[in-house]
Amino acid sequence: MTVNDAVAKRIRALLRQKGITQYKLEQKSGVYHGAMERILSGQNKTITLTTLYKLANGFGMSVLEFLNDEIFLSEEIELD
Repeated sequence: MTVNDAVAKRIRALLRQKGITQYKLEQKSGVYHGAMERILSGQNKTITLTTLYKLANGFGMSVLEFLNDEIFLSEEIELD
């Protein structure tokens, strides 16, 4: 699993957990629909800290809170 895959899984989990739509997250975070689609579909191979910050903001949390999940502790995450 790549870092982007882990971020996509975290986004999906938070969308379910918080009961918001992808569209609402895009509005709140300022991450454009095309970029969000590339992240969630796995087409994006890298994710910037700026994008992580925007996503976390859209969920009403800090980057540290966003990354505070078991998925990011996995030793199976590939680093390129």
